[in-house]
Amino acid sequence: MRKKNKSIPVNSMVEEPGTGIAIERISIVINKATVNSFKEANQSHRHYGHSFFLLESGTVKLEIDFKKYIIKPWSVIYIHPDQVHRTTAFKNVTVSSWSINNENLNPEYLKLLEDITPAKPLVLNKETFSIVSESVALCLKFYERKSDKLYHSLLKDSCNVLVALVVSQYLEKAKPADKLSRFEIVTKAFRELLERNYTTVKRPAAYAQKLNISTPYLNECIKNTTGYPVSHHIQQRVILEAKRLLYYSDESVKEIAAVLGYDDYPYFSRLFTKVTGMTALAFRNKNHD
Repeated sequence: MRKKNKSIPVNSMVEEPGTGIAIERISIVINKATVNSFKEANQSHRHYGHSFFLLESGTVKLEIDFKKYIIKPWSVIYIHPDQVHRTTAFKNVTVSSWSINNENLNPEYLKLLEDITPAKPLVLNKETFSIVSESVALCLKFYERKSDKLYHSLLKDSCNVLVALVVSQYLEKAKPADKLSRFEIVTKAFRELLERNYTTVKRPAAYAQKLNISTPYLNECIKNTTGYPVSHHIQQRVILEAKRLLYYSDESVKEIAAVLGYDDYPYFSRLFTKVTGMTALAFRNKNHD
């Protein structure tokens, strides 16, 4: 039976109070105690901070925003605070994890993390895995030195190093910024705007205006790089958030429509059906069976 929540649960990892930072390394062998703790991880939730997981051994199955991933050793994954996720299965794992909130995160890294979201699991080579693992071990030592005069600074700086190591690996897989075409540059800027404004700005023309380009040119850029027009991306982003709220909360469809910026509830209902092929209530019932 699904636990009822008026809104999506937001959990924090076990952090040192007042730091906004958490880091741990745990090994889990399947037994009665871990089965009970797994039930908590199996509940869908968000995290307060930017979360990173380094799988050292074993296998973990994750579901992030309705997408399923199988994570195997020497993999790292980043989960943005907006993303809803849960662990669906695991087998005898050793995993290091760390979380850091916006206040403590280097602003440059925050911008880069926004760019790579949503991020897929990334398999590290042996040398890189070793460096990240050793850095986690050092950070854990700083985490225990609570009496140090510069404890928070040590913790923040070492955690940012871990973030930088992971982000650099994602960036290696991405196309360099100086190699992006004009169309790709516009598309990147549009995605950033969309993420900040999807609940309030719904018209392609409004995004074009914010980017100081014409609507036809914006559509040309987006369609050239993604295969879909601007309106498609706006609708998809809105519907993703609607799915999150329908699946993980007990807010009514009318309340969800209002949260997403739709005063016209019937219009939102028609839009959801058009994009997903089923009504909002049918989606909720299907996924709660």
